[in-house]
Amino acid sequence: MPNRLAQENSPYLLQHANNPVEWYPWGETALSRARAEAKPIFLSIGYAACHWCHVMAYESFEDPALAAIMNEHFINIKIDREERPDLDGIYMAATIAMTGTGGWPMSVFLTPDLQPFYAGTYFPPTPRHNLPAFGDLLTGISNAWKNERGEVLRVGSQITDHIQNASQARGAASYPLTNSLLDNAASHLVQSYDWGFGGWGDAPKFPQPLTIEFLLNRATILDTSSQNRQNYLKTAVHALKAMARGGMYDVVGGGFARYSVDALWKTPHFEKMLYDNAQLALAYLHGYLISGDEHFRRICEETLTFIQRELTDPTGGFYSSLDADSEGQEGKFYTWQYDEIQNLLQSNFEFFKAAYGLTVKGNWEGKTILQRALDDANLAAHFNLSIPETVAQLAACHQTLQIARARRVRPNTDDKVLTAWNALALVAFAEAGRYLKRRDFLDTAICNANFLLNKLYSQKRLLRSWRAGSAKHNAYLEDYASLALGLLALYQSDPNPDWYEKALQLTAEMITEYKDPQGGFFDTRLDHETLLIRPKDLQDNATPCGNALAASALLQLAAYGDQPEWRNLAEEMLPPMLETAVRHPTAFAKWLYAADFALGPIQEVAILSDPSQAPPQSLIEELWSTYRPRLVAALSNQPPAHNAPALLKNRPLQNGLATAYICQNSICKHPITSPTQLAAQLSNKPS
Repeated sequence: MPNRLAQENSPYLLQHANNPVEWYPWGETALSRARAEAKPIFLSIGYAACHWCHVMAYESFEDPALAAIMNEHFINIKIDREERPDLDGIYMAATIAMTGTGGWPMSVFLTPDLQPFYAGTYFPPTPRHNLPAFGDLLTGISNAWKNERGEVLRVGSQITDHIQNASQARGAASYPLTNSLLDNAASHLVQSYDWGFGGWGDAPKFPQPLTIEFLLNRATILDTSSQNRQNYLKTAVHALKAMARGGMYDVVGGGFARYSVDALWKTPHFEKMLYDNAQLALAYLHGYLISGDEHFRRICEETLTFIQRELTDPTGGFYSSLDADSEGQEGKFYTWQYDEIQNLLQSNFEFFKAAYGLTVKGNWEGKTILQRALDDANLAAHFNLSIPETVAQLAACHQTLQIARARRVRPNTDDKVLTAWNALALVAFAEAGRYLKRRDFLDTAICNANFLLNKLYSQKRLLRSWRAGSAKHNAYLEDYASLALGLLALYQSDPNPDWYEKALQLTAEMITEYKDPQGGFFDTRLDHETLLIRPKDLQDNATPCGNALAASALLQLAAYGDQPEWRNLAEEMLPPMLETAVRHPTAFAKWLYAADFALGPIQEVAILSDPSQAPPQSLIEELWSTYRPRLVAALSNQPPAHNAPALLKNRPLQNGLATAYICQNSICKHPITSPTQLAAQLSNKPS
């Protein structure tokens, strides 16, 4: 018989709806029962694409004997961490405090008043790797609750005090923002970089799109040495190349897996997450625009095409993830046998074999994970081909394999739509449509923005999650700030002032509902349910933290001129974070990104034209001819609409021609009408 999760909307919770465990979703029904019966709570937190969550489910949660122990002695609650990042963050902090590490599945035992007193991640059904058997753990916790409750409550109170104090910790009162400070952070990233295999840190190795973006931004700043700029760009380019060789990157179908379990970027943890692919597509786009490397453009386009093909709802939302497993095996959908590739590619096999270094024994558990052994130049030389011919022949091979792979059993899709993750993808599609002149990408962005505003925003309230026609859960700070940034990116690609107006509205609501009187923002809104603490996460993880996103949104919107005081809000947030961000740049890269924008110089560009004339295409093409990370732009016919930004107001045309106004830190230059003049003013050269 299904348990209470059968009425939920989350694919992760529905995966457990037929467990013999009497699972509850988080809510007053479960919490009031725990209080009434004076039982401890077993809180299990995970997500649909999590491989080890599946392992613990079939090992333990599907075991009737273990379920009987859980049902007798505990109130058992399941949480989808992607729907409830507030609860995930609170109890992850407790898990790390108690164990020194964290991850999913997360297993936390709480008192009836929600204080955590024991925590861990995956627990096996039998003792191994210094982990207790899950059944033994349940019995031990139950006995401690019955016989040593005073000690249990003392530990719970102590852990609660710890995470409450940590959440209220503040950085230095002031740390002045300077170019040298940001160069220190960027230099630290260069020095700590793994020049052997690429990236930062040891295995497991995670992509760091925010870190790469910060380095790319610093590579464009003029107020630093050319040697610094070269080092920043060299590091970012090396990281992008390392990940794009394959392994973690799916060379057949596009898109990136969550992380590499080794230092070589070869063996992925095969789940594919929307947020990774959105942020990486944007990093490759910016890498292409700055370096000119066409391979980066291909990776960006292939990744966005993957999202369109495999993670897009017919109504416009983007799904959350693809599972790591299919047919009960991790990575089965993505790996290959030597003779399988040989039979599929026929006359192209030797070419492909050289490209990927294929061997009969494979490179992972007797199978092959595709990762390039020769780059395009060496492969072309080996087969006496031109680079374009090599690229085309590889693309044909990939297409053949993709067609064959499409006949396999696909991994499960977590088809819930999350506002913040969608907004990250919205930025990528909007910018790629603009810079790459891909109308299909821009159309995808427009469709997604309409979906988010129509399906996830109602009665002056943004919601977090949508699936199968139903939206639920309060939005978090990251949802508001991400969507404001997404709409701003879209406004610059599709100059409909409604996008800009909605970004202003969302940001104003964010300030009202989430502002912390002591500075910055809480992650939950004013009327959110009362939790153990009101969370305020200041560190980036796989996605940027809400406060860093909020600072970025405030800075960008202030540059348009309607709410200049919002810049002050953002500038109050930055100094307390900078000392920590400089010392730990990979964990605070979005803060550094925001600080880079705030330091400027910020260029504000307004382009106006006569609606009876052809659009000012030459000016627009020059504006988006390269990546300028400290620029905001507004385009309009004359006169601009009532809801257009102040940046466009009182800007007459020059001699009836399309006219560009370029301001820098709110100081405006002479209006110009030619793309040559526009280029000169944007590069700060005499026109």
